[in-house]
Amino acid sequence: MKGQSSFIDLIGKIRAPGRYLGLEMNARKRPWDNVDVRTCLVFPDLYEIGMSHLGLHILYHIINSRPWALSDRAYCPAPDLEELIKRDNRPLWGVETRRPLARFDVLGITLPYELSFPNILTILDLAGIPFRAKTRSSPGFPIVIGGGSASFNPEPVAEVFDAILIGDGEEAIVEILQAIRTWKTSKHSKEDLLHTLANIPGIYVPLFYHPNYDDRGRFQGIQPQEGAPVTIRRRFLADLDSASMPSPPLVPIQRIVHDRLGVEIARGCTRGCRFCQAGIIYRPVRERRPQTILDHVMRSLDATGFDEVSLLSLSTGEYSCLEPLIMELMSCLRSMSVALALPSMRVGTLTQGIMEEIKTVRKTGFTMAPEAGSERLRQIINKGISEEDLLHTAQKAYEAGWRNLKLYFMIGLPGESGEDVRAIMDLAYKIRRFTRRRGRVTVSVGTFVPKPHTPFQWERQIGMEEAWERLDILKRSSPKGIKLKWHDPRQSFLEGVFSRGDRMLFQVLETAWRKGARLSGWSDFFDLAPFFQAARENGLDLYSYLEPMDIQAALPWDHLETGVKKDYLLKELKRAFSLEHTTDCRHGACNNCGVCDFDSIKPKIHELIPRSRRVQEIHLSHTRP
Repeated sequence: MKGQSSFIDLIGKIRAPGRYLGLEMNARKRPWDNVDVRTCLVFPDLYEIGMSHLGLHILYHIINSRPWALSDRAYCPAPDLEELIKRDNRPLWGVETRRPLARFDVLGITLPYELSFPNILTILDLAGIPFRAKTRSSPGFPIVIGGGSASFNPEPVAEVFDAILIGDGEEAIVEILQAIRTWKTSKHSKEDLLHTLANIPGIYVPLFYHPNYDDRGRFQGIQPQEGAPVTIRRRFLADLDSASMPSPPLVPIQRIVHDRLGVEIARGCTRGCRFCQAGIIYRPVRERRPQTILDHVMRSLDATGFDEVSLLSLSTGEYSCLEPLIMELMSCLRSMSVALALPSMRVGTLTQGIMEEIKTVRKTGFTMAPEAGSERLRQIINKGISEEDLLHTAQKAYEAGWRNLKLYFMIGLPGESGEDVRAIMDLAYKIRRFTRRRGRVTVSVGTFVPKPHTPFQWERQIGMEEAWERLDILKRSSPKGIKLKWHDPRQSFLEGVFSRGDRMLFQVLETAWRKGARLSGWSDFFDLAPFFQAARENGLDLYSYLEPMDIQAALPWDHLETGVKKDYLLKELKRAFSLEHTTDCRHGACNNCGVCDFDSIKPKIHELIPRSRRVQEIHLSHTRP
């Protein structure tokens, strides 16, 4: 009772205590003493972001479905709780079991984006767990495993992790926990366990790899130790339809960023936008069957009470059976007053029929992502949409009743000129005319970051000063009726540094964290100064990480394979500046990117059987060309 009383006393002193209580509807809360392996899934950001992350929900469901394992959850505490935990010398806990993180067998830390890196150190510090894996060789510390989209270049934080999963986690997580379960009953060393984990496809053990530098501190490549594979190939989930979905889904105890039922209907995109890392690291396209989606939505609504459903994928509009799926869904949702949201809708994929169905409950927002204002720049990035397409889609949206339209653009794209920047507002103004002054257009602008494993990974990122100059152009040219919003160039700068960083940045990260860097993805908490101070103290130039990279040079992520060949990326880089379009292989010939083996790894899509109005489908798998 005393421990419970002190916990309540602690929670009563902070804002948003619901973040840390673990009282969500459908939480599993498995008995601690009845399982062999105890895992805590850690999301290194505030609860509002972590509870919106579908990947964590999927793994939570898979682990808790095993009778021999349990999964708890933890999120990065806000500064008010961090301060109280340190004051009271109380270790950070899993929200459901309320056990200290250090008592779990495994900590599974998501790597969602680079600005979350400082939060990893906050969590480990509050848990009393040493930052570096090499200092956790003695028994008593959890095995720390990473995974997520930022794991495709984890080098700035690689020293933290015992192992990192590269790629899809649904099957791999079970294999990892089985290995740890066996190891726990053996008398083998931790190093023996790491060798076992390294033999699981998709697992990278950073301790087995050594970065090399020349006498000027320039990165020269990663050297595996004897017996370790030269490269680690991404883990693939061949059949998305066979994978578990969170059932019943967790329901947040307070408002979160995406407070709705999210359902992944497809994984992967082959449109080939040359700036897009997700379009590379999630290939090939794999769709779920419409009936699987329908069944999951209806079961989940019964178990949750959500009033909105979101169909999720990198390009929801290109799901093969989208229109009949929506019609079938809306026939059920309409009577329940549940709305349907379609994020990631590509211009040209939103049909009149889909618009009419969605608006019958309520319009959930209309967003387009031209990315670039000019036709020429959209050709460089292989966006594949014309101004005519954009204007036609906007007109259809306004005619269907949408009054507020949001447009996403980037500044600093390769080949961008001042004219391209001004073209952003020119395009927005043309779209604004469709509103007839009855609505609003919001232009949202971010700075291009050259991400690893993309055709633009070798390109330069503009600095903060240049980004502000281009934003000033947009501010001066913004006409009445258009609202301009932008992502802070300082945050984009830091994202760019860590996106293409190597292991030397970990010391900068740790020093900056000790100087107060916290929650860098939040404008309320963001502070760039500690990072510059830390870089100076460690003799590093942060701006150097934004410079163009030699295509012959070793890259910090060369030992991690997405399946897409580097030759293909170089070909796409060349085609970009020749204004050549690369077609989507779903609708044409194979582009020989290298990801498919046309046996277990290949696109899997569905097509309708035309003799029925209801959702019936046939499964199609591409074969080798």
